[in-house]
Amino acid sequence: MLGYKNHACIDRAHGFIRGWTVTSASAHDGAQLRNVVTKDNTASTVWADSAYRSKTNEEWLKDNGLKSNIHQRKPKGKPMPEAMSRENGRRSKIRSAVEHVFARQKDKMKLFIRTIGISRATVKIGIANLAYNMLRYVFHEGRRAAV
Repeated sequence: MLGYKNHACIDRAHGFIRGWTVTSASAHDGAQLRNVVTKDNTASTVWADSAYRSKTNEEWLKDNGLKSNIHQRKPKGKPMPEAMSRENGRRSKIRSAVEHVFARQKDKMKLFIRTIGISRATVKIGIANLAYNMLRYVFHEGRRAAV
């Protein structure tokens, strides 16, 4: 095993981590969509990396009343069509907020998993997610107090 992944559902309006799960790095991302996205913790639109796009996930989102804004994959052996590239660019503007969460954890919070076993990695990532949410809370409280 070469590491672990933090799959997270981020509140688009406030930047809080609303749901998360940890897997080994070798696990397929798409299988985790249902573990982090639920109807009670998300808006009606789901923004995600192309690794989460599959027919199964698209059907699941539709069945649960959620709109998919998951990145499109480039067709194999062909250049990406211009319209698809523009749509992915539009999606990237929204998705960048999620990537900022992971960048902050890695850079500012110095999150580096050096544990043996997924249980310990889950605890360490969970504490990092909790600490990140506390930082977001302090940020929002500071903005509210300044007004």
